[in-house]
Amino acid sequence: MSMHIELVTVVFIAVGLAMDSFAVSITSGSTMGKLRVRHAFRIALFFGGFQGLMPLIGYLSGLSLRTYLAHIDHWIAFGLLAGIGCKMIYESMKMGDSERNFDPTNLLVLLGLSVATSIDALAVGISLSMIKVDIIVPALVIGLITFGFSLAGVYIGKRLGHIFERKIELLGGVILIGIGVKILLEHLHG
Repeated sequence: MSMHIELVTVVFIAVGLAMDSFAVSITSGSTMGKLRVRHAFRIALFFGGFQGLMPLIGYLSGLSLRTYLAHIDHWIAFGLLAGIGCKMIYESMKMGDSERNFDPTNLLVLLGLSVATSIDALAVGISLSMIKVDIIVPALVIGLITFGFSLAGVYIGKRLGHIFERKIELLGGVILIGIGVKILLEHLHG
């Protein structure tokens, strides 16, 4: 039987996951010569769509493993979220100016960026299947929040460039680690 996860927790997970897409959207906006609304929506739709789809794929993958891993599921969820968070923090420290040399409106580039920024959401989907959470609402919230952040990111990037990109990625990593710790503590004390 699946359980529900608090909406506040889902929103925090979504915000944490959206940080990769937000950072890439800022970079995308900063590299665009003339910003067109359709390009901003296209970027946001791809990022939000992939971020919403990947937890579903991860969840379905995790269902087949859940019965074998039920006694350590909270540790797996913690490990995945903490690992993703640490990866995001590390990447925030090493991002360079070479990332500015791409065309975010190119379909192949956009597909690659969408997959790369949503791999973390796949791992979150696996984590949610381990703790037996209904996946539909979290997947929708993750997709919608990422869409909003990505759309805003393109416009922010056009105006402010790379000023905040590293700090956003760092914040997303810290949020995901915090959620992993929260899940672990709830299961150890509950």
